[in-house]
Amino acid sequence: MSTTTIETPLGPFELPSGALIVGDQRVDRTASGRHAQIDPSTGTVLAEVTLASVAEVDDAVAAANAAEAGWRGLKPTQRRDIILNFASLLDDHHEELSILRSLELGAPKKVGKGLNMAVEYMRYFAGWADKIQGDTIPVDGQAMNYTVPEPYGTIAALTPWNGGVVSAAMKVIPALVAGNCVVLKPSELAALAPLRFGELGLEAGLPPGVLSVIPGGVDVGEALVSHKGVAKISFTGGTQTARRVAASAAANLTPVILELGGKSANVVFSDADLALAVQTTVFVTLAGMSGQGCVLPTRLLVHDAVYDEVVERVTAMASKLKVGRPFDAGVQAGPVITEDACQRILRFIEDARSRGDGTLCTGGNRLDGELASGFFIQPTVFADVDIASPLAQEEVFGPVLSIIRFSDEDDAVQKANDSDFGLGGIVFTGDVGRAHRVAGALKVGSVGINAFAPMPAGAPFGGVKQSGFGREGGLAGVMEFVQIKNVYVGLG
Repeated sequence: MSTTTIETPLGPFELPSGALIVGDQRVDRTASGRHAQIDPSTGTVLAEVTLASVAEVDDAVAAANAAEAGWRGLKPTQRRDIILNFASLLDDHHEELSILRSLELGAPKKVGKGLNMAVEYMRYFAGWADKIQGDTIPVDGQAMNYTVPEPYGTIAALTPWNGGVVSAAMKVIPALVAGNCVVLKPSELAALAPLRFGELGLEAGLPPGVLSVIPGGVDVGEALVSHKGVAKISFTGGTQTARRVAASAAANLTPVILELGGKSANVVFSDADLALAVQTTVFVTLAGMSGQGCVLPTRLLVHDAVYDEVVERVTAMASKLKVGRPFDAGVQAGPVITEDACQRILRFIEDARSRGDGTLCTGGNRLDGELASGFFIQPTVFADVDIASPLAQEEVFGPVLSIIRFSDEDDAVQKANDSDFGLGGIVFTGDVGRAHRVAGALKVGSVGINAFAPMPAGAPFGGVKQSGFGREGGLAGVMEFVQIKNVYVGLG
């Protein structure tokens, strides 16, 4: 299959072919044709990616079903070694994948290894391959009782455009380690890195059918999650789409894992290290991915005593962020993913201004000049935000920060929990007791104290309320992909 070489500021770069991976086949012709994947930093076509159709869904699920017995039948240490080899290959190709990520998402190119998080998840999960074990349960009489953890079979993994290789590693690898096969459907908006991930998996020794990669549109997602050959679904994305996934899965009673949206609160008390709190807020929320992350702390709750100072500091730092194309020197924030996303975020900002949801401190506009062809929005900060307003309640998924005032600890907790979402939160304070009280009171799946939690591989990650259910990461993330069988043996 042909590849395309493009010129980048770092030199010539060879793009993946964009062909699907279905069993042992590379598929570049389907009924759905090819999708023009857009470079968000220039607004021009980066590459063409083959889109799966319902036929490729059927083929990929059939290939996974056929490969299940062989993959499950391998010794756990054999699965472990293949996954470790996969992780090493990913590490070897970190520069290639890091460049590809920047091209696809417009995210600034970081110095050093770009895919460390995915590699760490893979190596962590690989270590569980020969440690997934059952229990012996005491029973009355002359009998014994034990449990056996068994794989589900074929897992449908649906990842978002902003997740790329990391999201694939968090879903695919624990499922494989537990003995399942996986059909991965990445977003068609950024499919090149996940396709390369699949290629490296085959190179690492995954048998054909154990991992297929089929980017596609809504029809493909619906066909996959409603397929009778799929035993479990792991989905990351928006809450509205998740409802459709859950409804489709319900027809077959297929269990689901849902990692959804967020409107995380960052609670800053008067005794906090304000420099650290401000820097964390600005760089985590507004830089890098330009607010396009489900767990980012897009609500900043600040105590009365330091409110004005924090607003001033955040505004000053946000206004100085360098926004630009991913390979330009010193760039700290990139574009949003599409023209449609850009227009949606700008409308949200304008609506907030017209309603008086808060006071615009900086930003709010699209960037022009040499960046006009890309999807760039100024880092935007609103202060004095009404807690009941859409600005405080709805996920923007763009570079927009809402600052909200609170009076005391109880008020902070009440306002932080005043959200339909419950994915993450942060507490900045110098009081150890308060830190743990507030962390315990926040109705979320993950809390950072005086830091943004980096989602370590050994820790579970997931949400509550409208942010979903199920966990990724840690032993909990492995156990999502096994079913427990009970065996009772009469010895009398």
